[in-house]
Amino acid sequence: MKERDPFDFWYAVNNTEVILMPKQHLETFGTTVINYHLVSELMDNVDQIRIREGRMQFSQPKIIAPDAYSQTLLEGFGEQAGKYLDWLKENKSTLHILQYGYTLKQQSFSEHVVSDNMQTVVDRVKSDVTTKSDPLAAVVVGVDSPWDVCLVKLFLQVMLTSAGTNIQQLKQRHLFDDDRGVPRGIREEIEVSFETATKHRHLINALAKKLRTYNLFEEYEDRFFSLVKNK
Repeated sequence: MKERDPFDFWYAVNNTEVILMPKQHLETFGTTVINYHLVSELMDNVDQIRIREGRMQFSQPKIIAPDAYSQTLLEGFGEQAGKYLDWLKENKSTLHILQYGYTLKQQSFSEHVVSDNMQTVVDRVKSDVTTKSDPLAAVVVGVDSPWDVCLVKLFLQVMLTSAGTNIQQLKQRHLFDDDRGVPRGIREEIEVSFETATKHRHLINALAKKLRTYNLFEEYEDRFFSLVKNK
């Protein structure tokens, strides 16, 4: 039998369990920092348990236009996604698509190894975290390598539990309303990006990338090149 690849992504995901979820949902209009505690048993070392603590910074969820999302699917799946793309186009006025992302904050990272039974350590960590009453704390049990993949499962579960609230709050501000063929929230984001690029010239390339991602470069082309010319 072939030995398992220690860097098997799906092995890590399938052997990860979120023991304690954050009580607070992700911020809709700002970043959110989740304090994670990851417990894992060292490979080939019985009752040697590693406890990692750190922070995950979740970026503000972004509204994605159905047309831009369709283009992403088209590039990734081609003809196989044809029927789904047709459905997206027919229902784009009622679709609410958000993009989430996170980064690991290494400056707050720490780890240590203890000698004890796995379940005993998990119970102790969960009890300690619960006692602190941190609404943005999470406890995860996973594999020791690749341990950071275990946090993908935490990311997905936090995202799924927050999406409903995030969408509702965006709708309350009418940011999904149609504005010349795209959600109003995207228009507002682009305006902010133009203003920021005007003050910080090194962000012009990022602005161009954003316009292309949203399939709006042609619409804003004159304004963009005017900004470049003034540079």
